Amino acid sequence: MLRAARLSDLVELGSLTPRAAAFLEASVRAGLNMMVAGGTQTGKTTMLNCLAAAIPGGDRVVSAEEVFELRFPHPDWVPLQTRQAGLEGTGEIRLRDLVKESLRMRPSRIIVGEVRSEECLDLLLALNAGLPGMGTLHANSAREALVKMCTLPLLAGENISARFVVPTVASSVDLVVHLGIDRHGIRRVDEIVGVPGRVENDVIETETIFERRGGDLERANGMPPRPELYERAGLDIHQILGEGR
Repeated sequence: MLRAARLSDLVELGSLTPRAAAFLEASVRAGLNMMVAGGTQTGKTTMLNCLAAAIPGGDRVVSAEEVFELRFPHPDWVPLQTRQAGLEGTGEIRLRDLVKESLRMRPSRIIVGEVRSEECLDLLLALNAGLPGMGTLHANSAREALVKMCTLPLLAGENISARFVVPTVASSVDLVVHLGIDRHGIRRVDEIVGVPGRVENDVIETETIFERRGGDLERANGMPPRPELYERAGLDIHQILGEGR
């Protein structure tokens, strides 16, 4: 059941700490590319709704989904939905088609409800072109989410190689928010990982910004990528993270 509409609601529910929520909201306002990962029923769509609610009202948002699940308050939002083929086998609209079509609709942001297959390639190409975006995918950790994003585009065709996909993922994704469920059935954020864009031996390097230790989501040693985006948006990321320069 959808009980949270903003990041502050997730703080009240105990899924997120106030500092982590302030960081995620600042990252959305700054225009970082974010992926929400987790298992089934961990609250990925709810988190995506809360992140989308932090998008500035002057931005034009275009979303693409298989089923309408996103619900967030925004004055300029165009939701798109896939369509199955009819009895004659015609009229199908795939998620790939929607991602491509959304780029023609002058978006400031693009959101893909759930990345499952070859549409991951089109999302990566959109993000790599400088268009801020978000999406969700199933994964057991933030690291596995990045590995999956390197694998799914290979389904798009034989001419797509890992040598192209891995550095593209590293340069396109900025943050991965991984969600989990504890033994009491409470949904919570387990880790927030930054992707600085470096690749070593075909492995994408990451920096852990927040991680759950002993049941609490605590600040780790990593720093978020692309600090110039925070500065451009007038945000002091060191102050938001509670650190001195």
